[in-house]
Amino acid sequence: MPIDKNNRDLDGQVTHSSGNVFADLGFDNPEQMLLKAELVRQISAAIKENGWEKERAANALGMEISKFSDLLRGRFIDYSIEQLFNYLNALDRDLEIIVKQSSGAKSRVKVTRV
Repeated sequence: MPIDKNNRDLDGQVTHSSGNVFADLGFDNPEQMLLKAELVRQISAAIKENGWEKERAANALGMEISKFSDLLRGRFIDYSIEQLFNYLNALDRDLEIIVKQSSGAKSRVKVTRV
């Protein structure tokens, strides 16, 4: 269904989000894509907190600056979650994974920054 710039389909109805833009847009593995997007956001925040320029950050992660820039622009489909975890570790960030019983009808993945 085509959507206009005001988030309405073309017959004027408002289209509500599922809470996952990747699911709304029909991506394969939307939960994985949402997790990757959040991990990239955490990478960007870590670099900003470190006060690093893109070149220094790319070098610290062992990446070409063009690939690093692409990653920060949301081109992360070819990166594994493990790679993104490793990048966060290289930026002196610890990762903690908690597995627990789902509290809702649908299981979800959540990233919390401490």
